[in-house]
Amino acid sequence: MSQATRTSWGLALLGALFYLPFLGGVHLFDWDEINFAEIAREMIVLDEYFRPYINYQPFWEKPPLFIWMQVISMKLFGVGEYAARFPNALCGILTLIILYRMGRRLYDHRFGLIWAITYFGTVLPFLYFKSGIIDPWFNLFIFGGIYLFILFHWRKNGSSLELHRHPYVYLFWGGVIIGLGILTKGPVAFLLAALTFGVYWVYKRFRFYVSVPEFLGFTFSALIVTGAWFGLETLRNGTWFMEQFISYQAELFSSSVAGHKGFPGYHFVVLLIGCFPASIFAIRGLWNSDPADTDHQKDFRRWMIYLMGVVVILFSIVQSKIVHYSSLAYFPLTFLAAQTARRLLDNRIPLGRAMRAGLWAIGGLFMILILALPFAGRQAEQLATLFDDPFAQANLEANVYWSGWEVLPAILLVMVIFLFLRHHNRERRWEGFLTLYIGTGIFVFLTLVCFIKRIEGYSQRAAIEFYEERQDESCYVITHAFKSYAHLFYSRKRPVTDERSYNKEWLLTGPVDRDVYVVSKIHRADELGAYPELVEIGRKNGFVFFHRPPPGTDR
Repeated sequence: MSQATRTSWGLALLGALFYLPFLGGVHLFDWDEINFAEIAREMIVLDEYFRPYINYQPFWEKPPLFIWMQVISMKLFGVGEYAARFPNALCGILTLIILYRMGRRLYDHRFGLIWAITYFGTVLPFLYFKSGIIDPWFNLFIFGGIYLFILFHWRKNGSSLELHRHPYVYLFWGGVIIGLGILTKGPVAFLLAALTFGVYWVYKRFRFYVSVPEFLGFTFSALIVTGAWFGLETLRNGTWFMEQFISYQAELFSSSVAGHKGFPGYHFVVLLIGCFPASIFAIRGLWNSDPADTDHQKDFRRWMIYLMGVVVILFSIVQSKIVHYSSLAYFPLTFLAAQTARRLLDNRIPLGRAMRAGLWAIGGLFMILILALPFAGRQAEQLATLFDDPFAQANLEANVYWSGWEVLPAILLVMVIFLFLRHHNRERRWEGFLTLYIGTGIFVFLTLVCFIKRIEGYSQRAAIEFYEERQDESCYVITHAFKSYAHLFYSRKRPVTDERSYNKEWLLTGPVDRDVYVVSKIHRADELGAYPELVEIGRKNGFVFFHRPPPGTDR
């Protein structure tokens, strides 16, 4: 077995040990996780795998590739949290192997390993591989497509990196992978790639490093893939669905999504704090190139800077404060961090005061938060008085047990940073590097184990447990005055047999054929007093539950 193969298997094992356990340990979170899982569940229920549905109505916001992955997972593991998150755990394992292989080709075996371990031990990427959202696969497809486009450019125009395949092979497969990105989340995959190509074109002083026919060929190869769904959907059902899809994609860039408007520089802050500790070293890599790099290594660094700039600037313009919108930047950011780590390991640059201070400053933020949460949890009743929001006050009434052992991840992080600096000072730099990034990965894993279920206990568990109790009933379950997909997934809503059930007024006042349950947040519950047939049957942790029996039955 070659060195590359052994290392790939080792990284796969590392990813499996950390990404696969406890995927089903906590309920899915509204909106995104439950939204996608519910679409997959309804595909199975309807036996309709071509067009996505939500609440048994056409859902045109996202293409179906990731949903298909969840469907396969649910066929293997059953409908539930583990199955919904399993595709991203596999994506995490695959990502570590791919980054190692890319880094090995660009530099050598050690750099590939540095890049993969850096990505593993960075906070937000680790978290996303434990989630059920689309972005890990979406980002991997975009990055893979851009990488192959870069190889095409180098092979065609000459490069210090030896490449053996015909340039159009790289071009074709780059387009195919971008097409998979489009089929995962939409045309923004092509937009991000094209903008990055455009910035590089500006750097080239508007000289065409790729010809128009070649770019059209790249685009066509992407369309071949997307046509497998977009085209066949249109042929089967007409243009309406595609028109709605395109209109929604345009809306994403014309206004802040769902009212989630961030401040200028929001995504820079997200990357700086959320991509700890890689972000500390990436700053040095961003402003200082390595004089020893070859031409293709310098050029790849240039591409990474342009890609990160496109992501941050584009989503700052869109003004979204949704954290995962800038998640494509994790790849170039960790690459720059790996470059800095390589130079530190070779003792060619010092670990300066700024990097040391950055590690303690951002690491300290995580430590303070983790130390504060158990204390706050034990003082929840007193903290509730600080909020003017009745729903938040009632959330804090949840019976969540805090043992005090939840502070262990903070203690671990202190030890990790201390040991990293100690190893570095003693010229044991490789041990220090592994301590920092493997230790941070363990820190994130333990933090999830200690906190995520407790946080969910405050935020949504009361409502989800109510929905789960309805699974064996033939009933209608709806929410009042707040958006959710949880009632669909966790009540296991059956296919709609009466179109009137989409009408809330009919459910609350009409001749319904089965029980109706309504869930409201506490500060909007009084509004349901206008419906005398609704009876409050309970309230818990900020949620109020109502029941309406079918007309003519006893309450």
